[in-house]
Amino acid sequence: MKNRYIVIMAGGAGTRFWPLSRDVKPKQFLDILNTGKTLLQDTINRFEGLCPRANIMIVTNESYRDLIQEQVDIPGENILSEPMRRNTAPCIAYAAFKILNRDPEAVMLVSPSDHLIKQEKEFKQIIEEGFNFVENNDVLLTLGMKPDRPETGYGYIQANTKKPVEGYRNLMKVKTFTEKPNRELAEVFLKSGDFYWNSGIFLWKVKSILSSFEVHLHDMFSTFEIHKSKLDKEDEESAITRIYSECLSISIDYGIMEKADNVYVKCSNFEWSDLGTWSSLREHNNKDRDGNIGNLDSVFSYGVRDSIIKLPKGKIAVIQGLKNYIVIDAGDVLLIVQRDEEQNIRKYIEDIGDKYL
Repeated sequence: MKNRYIVIMAGGAGTRFWPLSRDVKPKQFLDILNTGKTLLQDTINRFEGLCPRANIMIVTNESYRDLIQEQVDIPGENILSEPMRRNTAPCIAYAAFKILNRDPEAVMLVSPSDHLIKQEKEFKQIIEEGFNFVENNDVLLTLGMKPDRPETGYGYIQANTKKPVEGYRNLMKVKTFTEKPNRELAEVFLKSGDFYWNSGIFLWKVKSILSSFEVHLHDMFSTFEIHKSKLDKEDEESAITRIYSECLSISIDYGIMEKADNVYVKCSNFEWSDLGTWSSLREHNNKDRDGNIGNLDSVFSYGVRDSIIKLPKGKIAVIQGLKNYIVIDAGDVLLIVQRDEEQNIRKYIEDIGDKYL
């Protein structure tokens, strides 16, 4: 277990949960689920016992460093500050090179900081099985979630279900990755039984992922390789700024996972969501008798159905006649939008400008 590391990616802006989620405090630092803990804190707790606490790292935008230190008790040197957003590939390369400096024989798990996972006992068992697989094989492993609907908001992984890996439960070679499909294609995926949602959770040896960077993202690998000796020294900040200024902004899926030939998927069936939209909260929260969710104790509703309502603490609202609406009061911003128009939130933010981001 001492060679296991967990890397949590916590640098996203979380604009889809606007106006509660803002650039200065995005959704991973909020108690979106009303559990008493932020999504980041829930994520840290989820991995408790799977590796030494000292081996948990968080990669984030440098502007969120103080927020992380307020919310999570991990060593300061385990918070890796990105000088600019460059998607997930540079983020993972940064963590992998840092871990390589500490432990060349390490295995690492990479996870987003803002997902919902229930049935955590089963989740931990699946992660344990995943660690065992990557410790003994030169592979790149991802978790695939069994779909229960033709979801168009997720990427998909096609598994070679006819040739499962011997000695491992629900583990298969990946045939293809597919970006977010249209409704018709998503229905085909669901019926086939071969496709799984791409969870964005990965496991591999540090050496395995860095070998893949060298092959598939060679320029990025070379940039980190040149400066790797500085990543645990006083000039790390200036070194990583220079590295990121030269890095392509690209996802790990597009840059490596879709190209490598040693990619496997651990097919899983616990309750999971990437919490990518306000409406996704409704799928995983207890609803009142009219299908509404939110902090409803201070809401006097009349004929309100299938809606999401979030109010500041202490505010009372009287709402009548809304059906399938999102009502979010962030104090300085009030959002009222039909649920099926939620995809336009990004446009609304652009129209408003930077003042309320």
